[in-house]
Parts: sequence; structure tokens; C-alpha cells
Amino acid sequence: MLSFSWVGTRELWYSCVRLALPCLMNVYFGFTVAGNRSSLEAAKRIVSVLQSMGHEVLTSHLVREDAWDADRRVAPQEIFARDMAWLAQCDLFAAEVSGSSFGLGFETGYLLGATQRKTILFYERGAERRISLLIVGNTHPNCILVPYSGLDELEDLVRHRVSSP
Repeated sequence: MLSFSWVGTRELWYSCVRLALPCLMNVYFGFTVAGNRSSLEAAKRIVSVLQSMGHEVLTSHLVREDAWDADRRVAPQEIFARDMAWLAQCDLFAAEVSGSSFGLGFETGYLLGATQRKTILFYERGAERRISLLIVGNTHPNCILVPYSGLDELEDLVRHRVSSP
């Protein structure tokens, strides 16, 4: 099991104090907005489990039904700047990559190539043949691949793979 160190921010600390939560890590959760969203329920479950563990999920909006429409109301340059700031702020990158997209590939590659951030990539076993070989073949030491068969198993895997500092 990986253990991650937490580097907090003032904003996160204030939000945790306000909500009386023990915020442990800033998590950037990656999930496709424009690609195949058939694993939306799995993505929602991951976000829910992370939040129940006390982690701040910076990108929880990605699991909303209107994520595509909401992103299209913002200039692409603003999305890029916002997401790059969140990537710089996160302690952990976790993603559901069963419906992987160019954005997920960019985020994963950027973090593994330019930072020391830990990444956890969850994917449905049945989707493995449709997922990029760059994802399922990833052997980077800061990356953990976590295949799952169902939502109940997924919840246990998230709790097991995302340890508290």
C-alpha cells in the first residue's frame, strides 16, 4: 500500500475546518468529459469514497451529468490554466480510465513526466482491450494500475490503494 505525504494549502485547510473534516490530501480526480462516459457510476463511486475518507477532490465536478456543458461555457484557455493549477496543487492523481481520453493521457503523462506525484489509474477489467496500451502497460514507479470487476470491489480497492498519511 502506498502512503502519500500531504502538502496542504491554506484554502484547503479553511474548507476542512469549516466543514469539520480531517482533510488529508488534495486529490485531482481524472475522468473523461468529452470521451466515453460509460463508467460514470464508477467515477462517482471513486469520488464519493475519496471524500468519505476526508480527502478534498479538486475535480469532483467531473462526475456531474452536466460536466461537458459546464466546461463548454468556459474558454479553453481558462480550463487549461485551472486544471494545470489543480495538477500543481494536488497530492495525488487518481483517475477512472475505462473511457480514457486525450485529456486523461495528457494529465497522466504530465504528472509522471514532470513531477513526483503518485498516480492511481482505475479501470474496468472488461474495458482493458479498449484502453490505450500506454495506460495498461504503464510501469512507471509512481503509477499504480488498479483493474476492478464491479462497483463493490472498486470501493474496497479505492480504500486500500489510497492510504491516509
